[in-house]
Amino acid sequence: MPSAGLSAERQRIDTFLDALWLEKNLGENTLTAYRQDLLQVAAALAELGLTLTTADDGALARILGQRLQAGAALRSVVRLLSSVRRFYGYAEREGWVSRDPSRNLQSPRIGRVLPHVLSETETESLLAAPDCTHPLGLRDAAMLELMYACGLRVSELVNLETRQVDLGADMVVVFGKGRKERLVPMGEVASSRVTQYLQMGRPQILGQRISAFLFVTGRGTAMTRQRFWQNIERYARSAGITQTVSPHSLRHAFATHLLNHGADLRSVQLMLGHAALSTTEIYTHVAQARLKALHAKHHPRG
Repeated sequence: MPSAGLSAERQRIDTFLDALWLEKNLGENTLTAYRQDLLQVAAALAELGLTLTTADDGALARILGQRLQAGAALRSVVRLLSSVRRFYGYAEREGWVSRDPSRNLQSPRIGRVLPHVLSETETESLLAAPDCTHPLGLRDAAMLELMYACGLRVSELVNLETRQVDLGADMVVVFGKGRKERLVPMGEVASSRVTQYLQMGRPQILGQRISAFLFVTGRGTAMTRQRFWQNIERYARSAGITQTVSPHSLRHAFATHLLNHGADLRSVQLMLGHAALSTTEIYTHVAQARLKALHAKHHPRG
Protein backbone atom coordinates (compact mmCIF):
# COMPACT_ATOMS: atom_id res chain seq x y z
CA MET A 1 0.00 0.00 0.00
CA PRO A 2 1.36 3.47 -0.87
CA SER A 3 2.40 5.52 2.16
CA ALA A 4 -0.46 7.97 1.61
CA GLY A 5 -2.98 5.13 1.65
CA LEU A 6 -1.45 3.58 4.76
CA SER A 7 -1.49 6.97 6.47
CA ALA A 8 -5.19 7.36 5.70
CA GLU A 9 -5.92 3.92 7.11
CA ARG A 10 -4.02 4.72 10.30
CA GLN A 11 -5.85 8.01 10.61
CA ARG A 12 -9.24 6.26 10.39
CA ILE A 13 -8.13 3.69 12.97
CA ASP A 14 -6.89 6.41 15.33
CA THR A 15 -10.14 8.36 14.91
CA PHE A 16 -12.10 5.22 15.77
CA LEU A 17 -9.92 4.48 18.81
CA ASP A 18 -10.24 8.06 20.09
CA ALA A 19 -14.01 7.76 19.87
CA LEU A 20 -13.91 4.36 21.57
CA TRP A 21 -11.82 5.76 24.39
CA LEU A 22 -14.22 8.66 24.91
CA GLU A 23 -17.33 6.47 24.80
CA LYS A 24 -16.15 3.42 26.72
CA ASN A 25 -13.12 4.66 28.69
CA LEU A 26 -11.17 1.56 27.66
CA GLY A 27 -7.68 0.91 28.99
CA GLU A 28 -4.50 1.49 27.01
CA ASN A 29 -3.80 -2.23 26.61
CA THR A 30 -7.25 -2.82 25.11
CA LEU A 31 -6.88 0.09 22.71
CA THR A 32 -3.42 -1.13 21.69
CA ALA A 33 -4.87 -4.57 20.92
CA TYR A 34 -7.57 -3.00 18.75
CA ARG A 35 -4.95 -0.95 16.89
CA GLN A 36 -2.75 -3.98 16.21
CA ASP A 37 -5.71 -6.03 14.99
CA LEU A 38 -6.98 -3.33 12.65
CA LEU A 39 -3.53 -2.56 11.25
CA GLN A 40 -3.11 -6.27 10.46
CA VAL A 41 -6.44 -6.33 8.67
CA ALA A 42 -5.59 -3.12 6.77
CA ALA A 43 -2.27 -4.62 5.63
CA ALA A 44 -3.96 -7.85 4.53
CA LEU A 45 -6.62 -5.90 2.62
CA ALA A 46 -3.92 -3.86 0.91
CA GLU A 47 -2.48 -7.09 -0.52
CA LEU A 48 -5.91 -7.65 -2.10
CA GLY A 49 -5.99 -4.10 -3.46
CA LEU A 50 -8.59 -3.03 -0.90
CA THR A 51 -8.86 -0.70 2.07
CA LEU A 52 -10.85 -0.77 5.27
CA THR A 53 -13.55 1.35 3.59
CA THR A 54 -13.71 -0.65 0.34
CA ALA A 55 -13.53 -4.16 1.80
CA ASP A 56 -16.43 -6.58 1.39
CA ASP A 57 -17.46 -9.54 3.53
CA GLY A 58 -15.74 -11.99 1.17
CA ALA A 59 -12.37 -10.30 1.62
CA LEU A 60 -12.75 -10.17 5.40
CA ALA A 61 -13.78 -13.83 5.54
CA ARG A 62 -10.74 -14.72 3.43
CA ILE A 63 -8.41 -12.87 5.82
CA LEU A 64 -9.89 -14.61 8.87
CA GLY A 65 -9.62 -17.97 7.13
CA GLN A 66 -5.97 -17.33 6.27
CA ARG A 67 -5.26 -16.58 9.93
CA LEU A 68 -6.76 -19.88 10.99
CA GLN A 69 -4.93 -21.82 8.27
CA ALA A 70 -1.66 -20.20 9.33
CA GLY A 71 -2.13 -21.67 12.79
CA ALA A 72 -3.25 -18.57 14.67
CA ALA A 73 -4.84 -19.27 18.03
CA LEU A 74 -8.61 -19.49 17.83
CA ARG A 75 -9.04 -16.87 20.53
CA SER A 76 -6.82 -14.40 18.67
CA VAL A 77 -8.96 -14.83 15.53
CA VAL A 78 -12.13 -14.30 17.55
CA ARG A 79 -10.61 -11.16 19.05
CA LEU A 80 -9.60 -9.96 15.57
CA LEU A 81 -13.17 -10.38 14.36
CA SER A 82 -14.45 -8.51 17.41
CA SER A 83 -12.12 -5.59 16.62
CA VAL A 84 -13.26 -5.56 12.99
CA ARG A 85 -16.94 -5.62 13.92
CA ARG A 86 -16.51 -2.78 16.36
CA PHE A 87 -14.62 -0.71 13.79
CA TYR A 88 -17.24 -1.22 11.09
CA GLY A 89 -20.06 -0.44 13.47
CA TYR A 90 -18.43 2.95 14.00
CA ALA A 91 -17.54 3.34 10.30
CA GLU A 92 -21.17 2.78 9.28
CA ARG A 93 -22.43 5.35 11.80
CA GLU A 94 -19.89 7.88 10.55
CA GLY A 95 -20.74 7.25 6.89
CA TRP A 96 -17.32 5.87 5.96
CA VAL A 97 -19.05 2.76 4.55
CA SER A 98 -22.57 2.33 3.19
CA ARG A 99 -22.97 -1.11 4.83
CA ASP A 100 -21.11 -3.06 7.47
CA PRO A 101 -19.15 -5.82 5.62
CA SER A 102 -18.53 -7.71 8.87
CA ARG A 103 -22.21 -8.07 9.75
CA ASN A 104 -22.66 -11.58 8.35
CA LEU A 105 -19.29 -13.02 9.32
CA GLN A 106 -19.50 -16.08 11.56
CA SER A 107 -17.30 -16.18 14.61
CA PRO A 108 -15.27 -19.39 15.14
CA ARG A 109 -16.69 -21.35 18.08
CA ILE A 110 -14.49 -21.65 21.14
CA GLY A 111 -15.25 -24.58 23.36
CA ARG A 112 -15.87 -23.75 26.98
CA VAL A 113 -12.72 -24.44 29.01
CA LEU A 114 -13.61 -25.67 32.45
CA PRO A 115 -11.20 -24.59 35.19
CA HIS A 116 -9.39 -27.44 36.91
CA VAL A 117 -10.53 -27.41 40.50
CA LEU A 118 -8.59 -28.50 43.55
CA SER A 119 -10.23 -31.38 45.37
CA GLU A 120 -11.26 -30.81 48.96
CA THR A 121 -8.35 -32.99 50.10
CA GLU A 122 -5.87 -30.96 48.04
CA THR A 123 -7.36 -27.73 49.34
CA GLU A 124 -6.98 -28.91 52.94
CA SER A 125 -3.33 -29.80 52.28
CA LEU A 126 -2.67 -26.39 50.73
CA LEU A 127 -4.30 -24.53 53.64
CA ALA A 128 -2.21 -26.52 56.12
CA ALA A 129 1.11 -25.85 54.35
CA PRO A 130 2.24 -22.57 56.03
CA ASP A 131 4.35 -22.83 59.19
CA CYS A 132 2.20 -21.15 61.81
CA THR A 133 5.01 -21.03 64.36
CA HIS A 134 6.33 -17.94 62.55
CA PRO A 135 4.58 -14.56 62.00
CA LEU A 136 4.83 -14.78 58.20
CA GLY A 137 3.39 -18.28 58.30
CA LEU A 138 0.45 -17.01 60.37
CA ARG A 139 -0.10 -14.30 57.77
CA ASP A 140 0.04 -16.70 54.83
CA ALA A 141 -2.25 -19.20 56.55
CA ALA A 142 -4.79 -16.45 57.18
CA MET A 143 -4.57 -15.25 53.58
CA LEU A 144 -5.08 -18.71 52.12
CA GLU A 145 -7.92 -19.51 54.50
CA LEU A 146 -9.69 -16.21 53.87
CA MET A 147 -9.32 -16.49 50.10
CA TYR A 148 -10.85 -19.96 50.10
CA ALA A 149 -13.53 -19.11 52.65
CA CYS A 150 -14.73 -16.02 50.76
CA GLY A 151 -13.87 -16.77 47.13
CA LEU A 152 -11.85 -13.57 46.86
CA ARG A 153 -9.98 -12.38 43.80
CA VAL A 154 -6.27 -11.97 44.51
CA SER A 155 -6.50 -8.18 44.07
CA GLU A 156 -9.34 -8.08 46.59
CA LEU A 157 -7.33 -10.13 49.07
CA VAL A 158 -4.06 -8.19 48.98
CA ASN A 159 -5.85 -4.82 49.12
CA LEU A 160 -8.01 -5.68 52.13
CA GLU A 161 -7.80 -3.18 54.98
CA THR A 162 -8.32 -4.12 58.61
CA ARG A 163 -11.51 -2.00 58.74
CA GLN A 164 -13.11 -4.27 56.11
CA VAL A 165 -13.04 -7.32 58.40
CA ASP A 166 -15.69 -7.75 61.11
CA LEU A 167 -14.49 -10.62 63.29
CA GLY A 168 -17.47 -10.28 65.61
CA ALA A 169 -19.88 -11.01 62.77
CA ASP A 170 -17.44 -13.20 60.79
CA MET A 171 -18.01 -11.03 57.71
CA VAL A 172 -15.78 -9.25 55.17
CA VAL A 173 -16.67 -6.13 53.21
CA VAL A 174 -15.13 -6.64 49.76
CA PHE A 175 -14.60 -3.99 47.09
CA GLY A 176 -14.61 -5.78 43.76
CA LYS A 177 -14.39 -4.70 40.14
CA GLY A 178 -15.51 -1.12 39.66
CA ARG A 179 -15.31 -0.66 43.45
CA LYS A 180 -18.60 -2.54 43.78
CA GLU A 181 -19.14 -3.48 47.40
CA ARG A 182 -20.31 -6.88 48.60
CA LEU A 183 -20.58 -8.56 51.98
CA VAL A 184 -19.16 -12.10 52.27
CA PRO A 185 -19.26 -14.45 55.28
CA MET A 186 -15.85 -15.85 56.21
CA GLY A 187 -16.80 -18.76 58.49
CA GLU A 188 -15.37 -19.78 61.84
CA VAL A 189 -12.10 -21.32 60.63
CA ALA A 190 -11.07 -18.29 58.56
CA SER A 191 -12.16 -15.96 61.36
CA SER A 192 -10.00 -17.90 63.80
CA ARG A 193 -6.99 -17.79 61.45
CA VAL A 194 -7.33 -14.05 60.90
CA THR A 195 -7.72 -13.45 64.64
CA GLN A 196 -4.58 -15.48 65.36
CA TYR A 197 -2.66 -13.53 62.73
CA LEU A 198 -3.85 -10.17 64.07
CA GLN A 199 -2.87 -11.09 67.61
CA MET A 200 0.43 -12.89 67.11
CA GLY A 201 1.60 -12.32 63.53
CA ARG A 202 0.82 -8.85 62.25
CA PRO A 203 2.21 -6.91 65.27
CA GLN A 204 5.55 -8.72 64.95
CA ILE A 205 5.71 -8.16 61.20
CA LEU A 206 4.90 -4.44 61.48
CA GLY A 207 7.01 -3.65 64.51
CA GLN A 208 6.61 0.08 65.14
CA ARG A 209 5.17 0.76 61.69
CA ILE A 210 1.52 1.54 61.02
CA SER A 211 -0.47 0.26 58.05
CA ALA A 212 -4.13 0.26 57.08
CA PHE A 213 -3.70 -2.98 55.13
CA LEU A 214 -4.69 -6.25 56.74
CA PHE A 215 -1.95 -8.41 55.23
CA VAL A 216 1.45 -6.72 55.39
CA THR A 217 5.01 -7.53 54.37
CA GLY A 218 8.20 -7.11 56.36
CA ARG A 219 8.42 -3.57 54.94
CA GLY A 220 5.01 -2.70 56.35
CA THR A 221 3.42 -2.49 52.91
CA ALA A 222 0.61 -4.46 51.30
CA MET A 223 1.63 -7.66 49.56
CA THR A 224 1.72 -7.55 45.77
CA ARG A 225 -0.34 -9.91 43.64
CA GLN A 226 2.86 -11.36 42.18
CA ARG A 227 4.32 -12.12 45.61
CA PHE A 228 1.16 -13.86 46.74
CA TRP A 229 1.20 -15.90 43.50
CA GLN A 230 4.77 -16.99 44.29
CA ASN A 231 3.76 -17.90 47.84
CA ILE A 232 0.80 -20.03 46.80
CA GLU A 233 2.93 -21.89 44.23
CA ARG A 234 5.51 -22.60 46.93
CA TYR A 235 2.91 -23.89 49.37
CA ALA A 236 1.32 -26.04 46.66
CA ARG A 237 4.67 -27.72 46.02
CA SER A 238 5.26 -28.32 49.73
CA ALA A 239 1.74 -29.78 49.99
CA GLY A 240 2.60 -32.28 47.24
CA ILE A 241 0.15 -30.83 44.72
CA THR A 242 1.51 -31.54 41.25
CA GLN A 243 -0.97 -29.55 39.16
CA THR A 244 -0.46 -25.84 38.51
CA VAL A 245 -2.00 -23.79 41.31
CA SER A 246 -2.69 -20.06 41.12
CA PRO A 247 -4.51 -17.65 43.45
CA HIS A 248 -7.60 -18.12 41.28
CA SER A 249 -7.51 -21.86 42.02
CA LEU A 250 -8.87 -21.18 45.50
CA ARG A 251 -11.65 -19.01 44.07
CA HIS A 252 -12.61 -21.84 41.72
CA ALA A 253 -12.48 -24.31 44.62
CA PHE A 254 -14.65 -22.05 46.79
CA ALA A 255 -17.42 -21.91 44.17
CA THR A 256 -17.31 -25.56 43.17
CA HIS A 257 -17.17 -26.95 46.69
CA LEU A 258 -20.12 -24.79 47.74
CA LEU A 259 -22.20 -26.05 44.83
CA ASN A 260 -21.16 -29.65 45.47
CA HIS A 261 -22.47 -29.29 49.02
CA GLY A 262 -25.81 -27.90 47.88
CA ALA A 263 -25.42 -24.11 47.82
CA ASP A 264 -27.72 -22.34 45.36
CA LEU A 265 -26.23 -20.64 42.32
CA ARG A 266 -27.60 -17.19 43.13
CA SER A 267 -25.91 -17.17 46.55
CA VAL A 268 -22.58 -18.22 45.04
CA GLN A 269 -22.95 -15.49 42.42
CA LEU A 270 -23.43 -12.83 45.10
CA MET A 271 -20.44 -14.02 47.12
CA LEU A 272 -18.19 -14.16 44.04
CA GLY A 273 -19.28 -10.68 42.97
CA HIS A 274 -20.29 -11.80 39.47
CA ALA A 275 -22.46 -9.24 37.71
CA ALA A 276 -24.14 -11.87 35.53
CA LEU A 277 -25.44 -15.25 36.60
CA SER A 278 -24.09 -16.74 33.36
CA THR A 279 -20.53 -16.13 34.61
CA THR A 280 -21.22 -18.24 37.68
CA GLU A 281 -22.88 -21.02 35.71
CA ILE A 282 -19.50 -22.38 34.58
CA TYR A 283 -19.05 -23.72 38.10
CA THR A 284 -22.18 -25.85 37.80
CA HIS A 285 -20.49 -27.60 34.87
CA VAL A 286 -17.38 -28.20 36.97
CA ALA A 287 -19.48 -29.56 39.83
CA GLN A 288 -21.43 -31.84 37.50
CA ALA A 289 -18.21 -33.09 35.94
CA ARG A 290 -16.87 -33.98 39.38
CA LEU A 291 -20.11 -35.73 40.37
CA LYS A 292 -20.15 -37.73 37.12
CA ALA A 293 -16.56 -38.84 37.71
CA LEU A 294 -17.38 -39.95 41.27
CA HIS A 295 -20.48 -41.80 40.05
CA ALA A 296 -18.52 -43.57 37.31
CA LYS A 297 -15.83 -44.64 39.76
CA HIS A 298 -17.95 -45.76 42.71
CA HIS A 299 -21.41 -46.73 41.45
CA PRO A 300 -21.93 -50.38 40.41
CA ARG A 301 -23.74 -49.26 37.28
CA GLY A 302 -21.54 -46.22 36.62
